[in-house]
Amino acid sequence: MSDLGILLPLFVAIPLAASAICVIIPWKPLRDFLHIAVPFVGMLGAGYFFIYTSQHGTLGHSIGLYPGGVAIPFAVDAFSAIMLVVAMLVATTANWFATAVAETNARFYPALTLMLVSGVCGAMLTADLFNFFVFMEVMLLPSYGLVAMTGTWSRLVAGRSFVLVNLLASTILLIGAAMVYGVAGSVNIAILDGAAHGNGPITVAMGLVMLALVVKAGVFPVHTWLPRTYPGSSAAVMGLFSALHTKVAVYMIFRLYVMVFDLDQRWHGLMIAVLLISMILGSYAGLAENTIRRVLAYQMVTGMPFILIVLAFTEPGAQRALAAGLLYALHHMVTLGALILASGAIEETYGTGLISRLRGLMRRDPLVAAVFAAGSFSVIGFPPFSGLWGKVYVVIAVARTGDWQAGLVIACIIFGSFGALLTMLRVWREVFWGADMNRKRVPTELTVPFKSIVPAVVLILVSAGMFFAGGTVIDATLSASDALLDHSSYIHAVLGDDPAAAIGSLSAGK
Repeated sequence: MSDLGILLPLFVAIPLAASAICVIIPWKPLRDFLHIAVPFVGMLGAGYFFIYTSQHGTLGHSIGLYPGGVAIPFAVDAFSAIMLVVAMLVATTANWFATAVAETNARFYPALTLMLVSGVCGAMLTADLFNFFVFMEVMLLPSYGLVAMTGTWSRLVAGRSFVLVNLLASTILLIGAAMVYGVAGSVNIAILDGAAHGNGPITVAMGLVMLALVVKAGVFPVHTWLPRTYPGSSAAVMGLFSALHTKVAVYMIFRLYVMVFDLDQRWHGLMIAVLLISMILGSYAGLAENTIRRVLAYQMVTGMPFILIVLAFTEPGAQRALAAGLLYALHHMVTLGALILASGAIEETYGTGLISRLRGLMRRDPLVAAVFAAGSFSVIGFPPFSGLWGKVYVVIAVARTGDWQAGLVIACIIFGSFGALLTMLRVWREVFWGADMNRKRVPTELTVPFKSIVPAVVLILVSAGMFFAGGTVIDATLSASDALLDHSSYIHAVLGDDPAAAIGSLSAGK
């Protein structure tokens, strides 16, 4: 095993240490620098680990060098690394945007965001269900503060719903992890390899864990909390949450369904039914919303079924199906991040995100209009942006089965994409087209500052880059999905040179 594994805990330790420093130091410029630089360095580190693990397999490290199955385990493979790269990219740009719009004037804002980053890194690198719960709580605690201290007065109602839903989901997750330990004798993901396939008690226990993750991901019928809470915070915080909270849940759903459920086909029918309803509701519900970010929140809900539906179509070729879901997840993180930050720049400048109070921005702010149009194209699946390859690859993965279920899913994808088109056209027509705003109320010289829109420009350029470098991006997702399916490499990295001894505890638990 490579000595590089010893660096994995630093992904948690460095943001936590930086968070503590931000609490102590009185110099705002240093706090601003740290809360941008730390996730940026994390992105570079995750990129290096993606390249390394793609060539050499999974890396692991046991804290304190305790034996596998006993230690607190960390593990990184190409799948977790590439998810972490894009998560840290969006975190960097969201924190950059927060600095540009003076969000960091709040004394503890940088410290809270860095604590959130620490929890995200830990959740994506841990190989233990209980420690995953711990890192989720490390994510959630600063998130409560960020929701409460930013945004409009609606943050008070949003904060209450956010706390209640996530506390409930965390409680279910903890109960599920405890039940898994009770029936299996371990919560180590490597030891639980294939444990829920054909084992009733473990399947029920793991079902609770998956239920908690589905709630956190915002999938029907437990999706309404997300568009009612995220827009209540500031745009910078919503941008952070869009790439971190829901995607951590998506990451662990993929990991557990592949490792623990071993791609069990018995759940495919239920998954298809739930995800198709979620897809349609999310696509069209945004038509009834009155602010830009509420519309975008429903686009977040719509993205989840596009990502997860591939889990029901792994039978003809699991690698390509998982790669399709991963590609859509990466596209979704980048594109929604760009749209949310662009809408935040509009709100910060004009003092409102209400669709009815904004119009004519295409002439007043052409760069903002270009970013929003590009992001809308990407969400719908038009070239030249990442959404095209994301949707095409998902459709190809689904179509490989060639049965009636594949036809139904593809029809719903088309119907849902049409709903997204109508939703984004409504925003474009009301906000960017039409006559200019009342010049007495909104002076002509008032426009979105360049520094506020640059973070969104960076993300939309990344989306365009993913389109033009589509072959490279698809190869990267194939490598990541191959790593996700490589059970033996993951088990060896987590449990050490003698995994059989540790796995024996599962039999003893049964």
